[in-house]
Amino acid sequence: MIFEHRTYTVAHGQMETYLARYEKHALPLQLKHLGRLLGFFVSEIGPLNQVVHIWVYDSLADREQRRIALDADPAWTAFKEINRGTFVQQDVKILRGTRFNPKLI
Repeated sequence: MIFEHRTYTVAHGQMETYLARYEKHALPLQLKHLGRLLGFFVSEIGPLNQVVHIWVYDSLADREQRRIALDADPAWTAFKEINRGTFVQQDVKILRGTRFNPKLI
C-alpha cells in the first residue's frame, strides 16, 4: 500500500472559491477514478493557503492506472481548464507505511 501526499499552495484570496469549485467539479471525478481518499485538509498554522490531499493506492502500478483513467476523463480536462491559475506551487510525495503503521483503510 502506498500513500500519495499532495500539497497545493493556493493563490492568496482564492481558497474559498477553489474549495467550492473542487468540491463541485473535481472531488466526484477523483473519487470515481482514484478511489480511496484518506483525508483532505487546509493549513491553519505554518505555511498558509495550503490544501493537502492524501490518497491511498495498492501500489505504484495501481496509482498509475487510476491516474491514467482520471486524465482520460473529459470532465477532468474541463476542470483543469477552469482551475488554471489557482495554484502557486504543487508538491507531490509518495509514501509507504512502515510495518507498524496502523491499518487506516
